[in-house]
Amino acid sequence: ELLLGKEAMEKLSKSRVAIFGIGGVGGYVCEALVRSGVEAFDLIDDDKVCLTNLNRQIIATRSTVGKYKTQVMKDRILDINPNADVRIHECFFLPENADDFPWDEYDYIVDAVDTVTAKIAQEKNIPIISSMGAGNKLDGSQFKVADIYKTKVCPLAKVMRRELKKRGIKKLKVVYSEEQPTRPIEDMSSSCKNHCICPPGATHKCTERRDIPGSVAFVPSIVGLIIGGEVVK
Repeated sequence: ELLLGKEAMEKLSKSRVAIFGIGGVGGYVCEALVRSGVEAFDLIDDDKVCLTNLNRQIIATRSTVGKYKTQVMKDRILDINPNADVRIHECFFLPENADDFPWDEYDYIVDAVDTVTAKIAQEKNIPIISSMGAGNKLDGSQFKVADIYKTKVCPLAKVMRRELKKRGIKKLKVVYSEEQPTRPIEDMSSSCKNHCICPPGATHKCTERRDIPGSVAFVPSIVGLIIGGEVVK
């Protein structure tokens, strides 16, 4: 309040933000927003905390492994602000279930998912910011905010530009990096493909992915905090 003023803080407290994807990026978005005074959240993710999340996700600890990410994040938000109104959706967002969400109640949407089909489905008349690829990156200082059509280098942004153009969507605020992605080390002795440690019954396993990206603690967190700052502004 000392920096933003009373009116701004009141506006934040009355705003509802929907965060799609409560992982390395999305978890830090939630953290930044609740600590900034936002008091209403919709958290959307169908995944559970896995041991492989310990290196980068703010909700991942030994005690939360195997629990739904949305529930763990909700508990954390309420531990910071007991007055917060947190609704959780334990599902994977796709065009098929888009009608299940109360879009008219959202003041802002944060897209922190890593699947193109889920990203391009969010074609609503609501302010939105979308995270591009944070995996396989090592330099957090290279991330910037831009319109999707002004991005370059980022492979995910390239696919998004093509798909959004097909749908006639003329703009989308994104956070992206022009750092060339690092190729993960091919070491099958420690690969998830050979040594899966996902909990039994996991809906989306690393082994289903053609290419498993590598990640570090300090890149997704930076992206999440940048996005949180943009939402607050």
